[in-house]
Amino acid sequence: MTSSRTISANGIEIFLLEQGEGPLVLLCHGWPELSYSWRHQIPAIAAAGYHVVAPDMRGFGQTSAPSDIGAYTVFDHVGDMVALVAALDEKQAVIIGHDWGAPVAWHAAMFRPDIFVAVAGLSVPPPSRGRGRPLDTLRESGITNFYWQYFQTPGVAEREFERDIALTMRTLLGRGFSDPAASLFVEEGKGFLGDARFDRPLPRWLNEADLAYFTAAYQKSGFRGGLNWYRNIDRNWELTAPWQGAQIVQPSLFIAGSKDAVITGLIGAKRLADMERVVPNLKRKLIVDGAGHWIQQQRADEVNAALIAFLEENAGSASAQ
Repeated sequence: MTSSRTISANGIEIFLLEQGEGPLVLLCHGWPELSYSWRHQIPAIAAAGYHVVAPDMRGFGQTSAPSDIGAYTVFDHVGDMVALVAALDEKQAVIIGHDWGAPVAWHAAMFRPDIFVAVAGLSVPPPSRGRGRPLDTLRESGITNFYWQYFQTPGVAEREFERDIALTMRTLLGRGFSDPAASLFVEEGKGFLGDARFDRPLPRWLNEADLAYFTAAYQKSGFRGGLNWYRNIDRNWELTAPWQGAQIVQPSLFIAGSKDAVITGLIGAKRLADMERVVPNLKRKLIVDGAGHWIQQQRADEVNAALIAFLEENAGSASAQ
């Protein structure tokens, strides 16, 4: 049975869900999500013989949300996961991430191969550090309305999302990122949510109880913590300069939906094609036909099967302690 607790690690309080015994598996969620996003994976992976831990990431849910924007860099997020492994009295783990959690997982594997013995990323390909700061590159390409840019000014997106949190969560999760025109580029005057309607039918993978859980959590936490991750995109580029061209050599897995705009757009498609250069020990690249962005919720059985098969082949060293 899944239980919850809060652990002090890396100077913050981290809320987590956990289940099972065996080698440690960390599940890192993305935006705008929670540890609850892994509700289908936690019991399945635990039943396969693993100690599964899914934290609310820094700034989300019941985990601490520092007020300083600079406290949300990739170093902070990886530091949280390193400290969490130690706080759980373990020395090694397999790390799995979705959406923003994927860059955390990829960088954790890159920075600390001594701790993270295998890595899986969902929806977001491994890091490929470009020649310039990402936001500068967008501007120089003539792009001014990408959602990363809309999220930069503190308070703008917060005001939009917090005006009606129930409607916001219904729109964000119900729509997803399957329609790039609606999701990734922000029309002047329409905000990120665009045509937000309460009569939008929920997708089959999301029920009203699930939506109520997300809504209640964001009514307590607000959106600032999660949005601060985006406000460090250029800073992350600067901080990761020492790892320019670095590879992730551990066994790795990638899973995404064929209709996810994160991998179908120009940048994502290129990173998808170039993936093996960054992760030469890629065991499998699974593109789930017809699936969108919220892959581990939308297509739980296929994701679980792929994750468990990967763990059975590659988590052995995490248990040899």
